[in-house]
Amino acid sequence: MEPKNRLMIVAAVTILILGAILTSFGKAMLSFTPPAVVLPSDSPSQGGSSSGSDTDSEDDSLHRVAVTPETVQGVIATLDRSNSYYRELSLETFWGDRSAITQVNSWTDDGWTHSRLVLPSGVVRHDLVGEGTLYYWYDGSSRCLTAKADQNSADLSQRIPTYETVLAQDMKSISDAGYDLRDDLPCIYVETRDEKLDLLTRFWISVESGLLVSAEQEQAGELVYRMTSSGPAQYPCPSSASFTLPDGTVLHSVG
Repeated sequence: MEPKNRLMIVAAVTILILGAILTSFGKAMLSFTPPAVVLPSDSPSQGGSSSGSDTDSEDDSLHRVAVTPETVQGVIATLDRSNSYYRELSLETFWGDRSAITQVNSWTDDGWTHSRLVLPSGVVRHDLVGEGTLYYWYDGSSRCLTAKADQNSADLSQRIPTYETVLAQDMKSISDAGYDLRDDLPCIYVETRDEKLDLLTRFWISVESGLLVSAEQEQAGELVYRMTSSGPAQYPCPSSASFTLPDGTVLHSVG
């Protein structure tokens, strides 16, 4: 066989082999789907953050994600808050050797949130958020004021931090993360630090409901805020919940 013909045959075979490899690789890339995140049904530890278990899943397409400062934003992004529930919260603020407590009853259903706050003075305030508007009034008054609402207004009406803000933060501000048990609930724990304000914020987020179970803030090393759940949340929101203005206008009904 002439050298020229032999060279042409070798080149043709090489091209066929490369084509087969590229075709196989391309199909694999197109059919690839990222493994689903599996969150634990219970916590491996109490009283502190920890990484996830290395136990293999029975299904190879699923894996348990170790929660670390580098991965916690991705894990939080997979959470969905419950759409209908009722719960009670206790909010404590501290300054020096003094403190004050605000008790909160909160009803949420289908995008509407009604928060009833018993302030430290004993005054009762109502905040009702839905469809881009915040309505607020005080017990004993028929006057209702309004303000524009955004995606954080429901949390602000309950005086709790919005943990999803962690998603927008520089990863360098996340100082600790892991799985933890809080109020007997398996939670994702994340701690963020704001060097400019000398502020440390801790979040405990329920794996099951996606709700914030507890939060703490320290400034200059001193505890200034603590939010805790006063018992388990109720799912769904009770049908007796009221999303009604003081003049009798019904903005939303459960069910």
